[in-house]
Amino acid sequence: MARKAVYLLSLFCLWLFIIGKAGKPGPEYYTLKLPDSLPKPVYDFSKNPLTKEGIALGRYLFYDPKLSKDSSVSCGFCHQQFAAFGHFDHALSHGIMGRVTSRSVPTLFNLIWQKDFMWDGGVNHLEVQPISPITNEDEMGMDLKELITRLQGNKTYKRMFKDAFGTEEVTSQRMLKALSQFMATMISFESRYDSVKRHEPGVTFTAEEQGGYKTFQQKCAACHKEPFFTDFSMRNNGLPYLPSMNDIGRMKITNNTADYLKFKVPSLRNVLVSSPYMHDGRFFDIFQVFAMYDHGQEKGNTIDLLLKNGIPLSEKEQRQLYMFLNTLTDKKFINNKDLKEIMIED
Repeated sequence: MARKAVYLLSLFCLWLFIIGKAGKPGPEYYTLKLPDSLPKPVYDFSKNPLTKEGIALGRYLFYDPKLSKDSSVSCGFCHQQFAAFGHFDHALSHGIMGRVTSRSVPTLFNLIWQKDFMWDGGVNHLEVQPISPITNEDEMGMDLKELITRLQGNKTYKRMFKDAFGTEEVTSQRMLKALSQFMATMISFESRYDSVKRHEPGVTFTAEEQGGYKTFQQKCAACHKEPFFTDFSMRNNGLPYLPSMNDIGRMKITNNTADYLKFKVPSLRNVLVSSPYMHDGRFFDIFQVFAMYDHGQEKGNTIDLLLKNGIPLSEKEQRQLYMFLNTLTDKKFINNKDLKEIMIED
């Protein structure tokens, strides 16, 4: 009888253990809501599935200044949501200890369709991209090993890494995957332009916007292709070289003279809220950009063939083009509460 009782008790304990393991909550998978008309993302989600916990960890990391050497600069310090995760008030990005870099802050959205990152395409994977600003001495200036040790000693991060990945172990790979999960959710396809293209009831272009759209299609769309408003290529657009900056563009990566002064074609989505413009932030007004294409180019040997004759723009075309570009502002994106900065615990 006693033996039977012990046996039944053992079975009961085993049952409790199995139920406990089976009922233990794990990461909850998250599905991005994307327009059906878009091509398949190039980012491989099978190697880093989105989860609510992973995205939450990535968001926490994105806004945490502890990722920088002196705990003064976060990713979100430069990539400001209201500027489409660009930077509003500096021509060039700022880093720790008041240091200044040599390029402007690129916007962050629709990243899962990109194969190359940075102004010169020097990074070819979303999960690798954060390493550059984190370790750059003029940006966040942080040693990766030191950073991981810092995060491992933080109770909040131990809990969040366990929620996202099953254990408290903090690794650089997990950190980068979490950051990538959060950045993958930065999707911008809710502008008024998108509403017009979807034929939503009562939403149309004004006559000025329609005129600007026509000018865009005739003179801009070859490089700034819809629906992303970029073809993701590297081009020399004729922007005059600045000896003081000595920035040779993609040639710095490839050492190929054919890549001299070639920079990534930026998306025109959210363009009117994400000045300054160009890789060095030299233009704070979109009409300065129009003027450069109209009469201010430098016709070097590597200038793109599509731009060798410039882009003549009358005052009317410039005004209407401005009105059309305004329809590309995605107010839902720049106000999305799920992307907003959050309070960071010590």
